[in-house]
Amino acid sequence: MSNVNSNVSKWSVSSRIFHWISAILLLVTWVMILLYDNLDSNLYIGLHKSFGISLLFWMIARVINRLLTKAPPSVPMPKWQALLAHLTHFGLYALLIAMPMAGLLMTVYGGRPVDIFGLFQIPVFVTPDRGLARSYNDLHTDIIWPAIIAFTLIHIGAALYHQFVKKDNLIARMK
Repeated sequence: MSNVNSNVSKWSVSSRIFHWISAILLLVTWVMILLYDNLDSNLYIGLHKSFGISLLFWMIARVINRLLTKAPPSVPMPKWQALLAHLTHFGLYALLIAMPMAGLLMTVYGGRPVDIFGLFQIPVFVTPDRGLARSYNDLHTDIIWPAIIAFTLIHIGAALYHQFVKKDNLIARMK
């Protein structure tokens, strides 16, 4: 490792915790829907919804944290890369809020409450409408999910590019 960047400025502890738990919640939510699709057990769809709503509230808290904490100084990079990085991060935040919101709306417009780990339920707070439920399902699965995959791959690819090509120790900022 280069000595030049050993003094890299890290994100705040709270920002790092929000980052990694967001990634874990997304991964667990995805694993739950994979299990549901392959094992035909309603347990997994319930857990998928519970973790998805957890991700929604986590992301809202993360946005608040981001507004209240100072970002470390940017690493040197061309302006177009910095702009792309900001757009990618904004896109990820927006998608990670929109995805569980679309899932919640799909469920309640389908006339079903959302059970949260058996602790409480989000009741049906709208007039059920199968057409709207289908529209939110399509948004949830066919538009937002592929976008999350794309933005996540761009994010990880950029981090790996910085780590292994530019060797600027960018990943250390989030460790």
